[in-house]
Amino acid sequence: MTTKKITKSSMARPKGAPVRKPATQVGTVRVAAIQMASGPSVSANLAEAERLIELAAGAGARLVALPEFFCIMGMKDADVVKVREAEGHGPIQSFLARMAKKHHIWLIGGSVPLEASAANKVRNSCLVYDERGKQVARYDKIHLFGLDLGNEHFQEAKLMEPGDKVVVVNSPFGRIGLSICYDLRFPELYRAMPDVDMIVVPSAFTATTGRAHFETLIRARAIENLAYVIAPAQGGYHLSGRETHGDSMIVDPWGVVLDRLPRGSGVVMANINPAYQASLRKSLPALKHRFIQCQQIEVEVIERRAVAKREPSGK
Repeated sequence: MTTKKITKSSMARPKGAPVRKPATQVGTVRVAAIQMASGPSVSANLAEAERLIELAAGAGARLVALPEFFCIMGMKDADVVKVREAEGHGPIQSFLARMAKKHHIWLIGGSVPLEASAANKVRNSCLVYDERGKQVARYDKIHLFGLDLGNEHFQEAKLMEPGDKVVVVNSPFGRIGLSICYDLRFPELYRAMPDVDMIVVPSAFTATTGRAHFETLIRARAIENLAYVIAPAQGGYHLSGRETHGDSMIVDPWGVVLDRLPRGSGVVMANINPAYQASLRKSLPALKHRFIQCQQIEVEVIERRAVAKREPSGK
């Protein structure tokens, strides 16, 4: 059995532990992926997310991403329906907006259970907030997980409505493609994303499928799209008895793992280097060599609105 070494920049730290701010290179942007082992209490999960967001922001992260269903991993799968929110309302979304504004960061809220057309289902939605705390993008998970393997049985379609739109959002740090967990197995989703610089994949892989495939899939999506991949994950044992894989990581466009955290709550961080990415795409222009086009579904590209400049006070 092999063990994975935790890199020095991974911050799995107890409460109150000091964090040494990593150096940010000139021309780069510091990003963070948060790993959690969420439970059935929304308030407790939000408190833990707040602690980890503060760690990431304090270490210089300007873009922070949370894992899938960071706000609840219930005793039963159906518990997500009980805490679902209408878009733009509810304590989970208010928390995300407040954190983004407080720390002046772009915050990708993993995924949040939002209302669906059916009363007994949710939309598994990835929400993006800018530094003012304004929601600027929403992506609803398209591919719903199904597994019957040994003692593990999952059928997300029983509780979730799938999305039907690919979402890409322009940020101050580059163009970000949004996806969630099981989407990772469908490369055509990412091929439908126009010119993305970063891909975000908040996840809650099972221990079984994660050990077998998670790193391989993350690195493959990075390599084939010559994009950075930010993969925050659920990682550990949950009160329900479920075990999630963890191994949150940030991977560069060449497929190199820049930072990772195998298990437990914590933060992984890395520098996004646009110049390095551009040089790779120039040296290996694979994205320009495509001849077979994937059948496209609706793609929404969200442009960033310019922040109005303040007028001089005249003093």
